[in-house]
Amino acid sequence: MADFDVVVVGGGAAGLSAALVLSRARRRVLIVDSGMPRNAPAAHMHGFLSREGFSPGELIELGREEVAGYGGQIVDASVAGVERLTTGFRVTLDSGLSVSARRLVVATGLRDELPEIPGLRARWARDVLHCPYCHGFEVRDQVLGVLGWARGTAGYAQIVRQWSEDVVFLASDGTLTEGEREGLTARSIAVVDGVVERVLAPDDRLLGVQLEDGRIVEFDALFVPPRFVPNDALLVELGCALDDNGWAVIDGTGRTSVPGVWVAGNVANARAQVITAAGEGSAAAIALNADLVADDVARALAAPEPAARIKTY
Repeated sequence: MADFDVVVVGGGAAGLSAALVLSRARRRVLIVDSGMPRNAPAAHMHGFLSREGFSPGELIELGREEVAGYGGQIVDASVAGVERLTTGFRVTLDSGLSVSARRLVVATGLRDELPEIPGLRARWARDVLHCPYCHGFEVRDQVLGVLGWARGTAGYAQIVRQWSEDVVFLASDGTLTEGEREGLTARSIAVVDGVVERVLAPDDRLLGVQLEDGRIVEFDALFVPPRFVPNDALLVELGCALDDNGWAVIDGTGRTSVPGVWVAGNVANARAQVITAAGEGSAAAIALNADLVADDVARALAAPEPAARIKTY
């Protein structure tokens, strides 16, 4: 069984950033990456200073090279199980490999739960979009649709309105209060009542949607606020405390309720963009390394090392 100071589960921006900081701190680091990033369907990422327009895959490739350059190890696998030990953790991979770690960083991200509308997921991250800050500028001044499939999406539509004066809100029954409807109307956001039956994309280009009553509503891009579901099976297995909404309870550095376990990125912060996730990975790594240093001191006090040699002149 290989021994590491830190095992980082998840090789996206958060996990790679944590691994980079820890590797530079001369820690023995292993990244376990299943290779299924949330932003894989996206051709470009935005809002990341100096990396504007990069493809997500390019960022990951460069990040892996940087981590490996400082001695960090990366394995393409999934975690099959984890066991808490008196001195840390035993992590078993789906390949059968078992490794030990003094600390864990969980950066497994989240998944987007979308309404089951035929044709919608196939266009996800192309012209069916979820984040106006990530994609709004690229579809600015076009006709934009917003799928109001849940309560509270009227506020989301008001944000989308920043990028176009021609916005259509598709309101399912019961999703709009009277006040929300008035607010949409006040900013010239058209409200179309009715249940969306399917997404229309002839010739592999978004046309709009068809409603159950047969009406067709046309637009150039469709914004859909998804339901964010954290990939937190590992945190649950470890017994980490969750809040009332099912998200990990953490402090300002990403430390969980389980000693030795930190999180970073979308697994605990649904709204973290790539640049935010990278920053959280760095913050978690710095706090985690300080924790390891404290542990190093405790171990040295229990079993003192040979006295340091001092050169005098």
